[in-house]
Amino acid sequence: MSVPAAPPGQPRKAATAAWIGSALEYYDFFIYGSAAALIFPTVFFDESDPATATLLSLATFGVAYAARPIGALVLGHFGDRLGRKKIMVFTLILMGVSTFLIGCLPTRDQVGTLAPVLLVLCRVLQGISAAGEQASANSMTLEHAPSDRRGFFTSFTLSGTQGGQLLATLVFIPIAALPEDQLLSWGWRVPFWLSIAVAVVGYVIRRTLDETPAFTQQTESEGVAKLPLAVLLREHWADVLRVIAGALVASVSTIFTVWALAYGTSESVGMSRSAMLWVGALANLVALGAIPLWATLSDRIGRRPVFAFGAAGSAVMMFVYLWAISTGTYPLVLALGIVTFGVVYSAANGIWPSFYGEMFSTRVRLSGMAIGTQIGFAVAGFAVTFAAQIAGPDGDDWFAVALFTAALCVPPVIAALTARETHRIPTELLGARTPCEKNDRERVAA
Repeated sequence: MSVPAAPPGQPRKAATAAWIGSALEYYDFFIYGSAAALIFPTVFFDESDPATATLLSLATFGVAYAARPIGALVLGHFGDRLGRKKIMVFTLILMGVSTFLIGCLPTRDQVGTLAPVLLVLCRVLQGISAAGEQASANSMTLEHAPSDRRGFFTSFTLSGTQGGQLLATLVFIPIAALPEDQLLSWGWRVPFWLSIAVAVVGYVIRRTLDETPAFTQQTESEGVAKLPLAVLLREHWADVLRVIAGALVASVSTIFTVWALAYGTSESVGMSRSAMLWVGALANLVALGAIPLWATLSDRIGRRPVFAFGAAGSAVMMFVYLWAISTGTYPLVLALGIVTFGVVYSAANGIWPSFYGEMFSTRVRLSGMAIGTQIGFAVAGFAVTFAAQIAGPDGDDWFAVALFTAALCVPPVIAALTARETHRIPTELLGARTPCEKNDRERVAA
């Protein structure tokens, strides 16, 4: 039975809501990364040992990624049982509240070791929220999109994520330029307080969305799975492993966004905070245009070649980009940062929503994407902490960090090369699980 087409205008509305919601939510998520690299080592940790303080601060950045697999299990279950819309609204509210609370936390000077403990708790809540955000938004856009343009429409979730990262960076540029005493006393709190406005705007946008035709038909015909996780592991375990492997490519983002920022502003390199933040801002600006272009290309030639190029190309470009930072030559850093993150990495980053989502059937799609991506993202989150350790006592062994990042790009390439191509499969036949459905899918693909 074919899935009825979405009402006119609904695919664009779903993509727009996914873009804006993801931008607002990931603004919250990424301002933490900037603060962890530039502010939190001083505010929440022991200033007498700067290297350890930086390492611990970057570890709190990774804590959210450790919490994300747990959030994925819970939110994936309810997303496949209750619908995509409810999870999209819930995750946005949770992110807004937890981020606002970070801006209200007392510092180490005020309450001692309780300060970093409270910081970690709030970061865990951010991680749980992020676990369900992209999977629910991706499922919503994929299931609303025309079959021949799923890559383009689902890419709006990731371009929204990049938009949120851009917004977070732009907000932090004037904050980072404040006098040191103002920055460390109240200035760093302002971006976190703005999250209340983020939650309100996102709620207004997302509550007007319709549930997807695919999920509605699934509910009315076969019903939802009582335990989506059991179905997922029984029928789609190989694809879950592929998604986990593919999601490791996110290490490129975390190393670029957090470790490279800390390295570039360290004493060994000496670039200013504002200068390095502008590299990230302009790279994300270019990514906003590159992501839908790569996604459109994948609708024509397939997901696998585009994703594989993005992963393999990022492995190579990270050597070049981190080398450029080591030279301290800012025009070179800016140009290579834009190419590495804005162009090459966008090939993999913009394709994965459709690439992963098309591996699963409607009844387990949200669980499959959430669980698979969040396990992989957990490794990517702590890649920053590992990078800080392998960079040596002075934190300047960029080659070791580049080699480590490149190694994490190998499993995504393997995942792409071993996956089946799905860009021409009708939405109702994605993740086919019966012999009849498999024959139909193979016939259409041929």
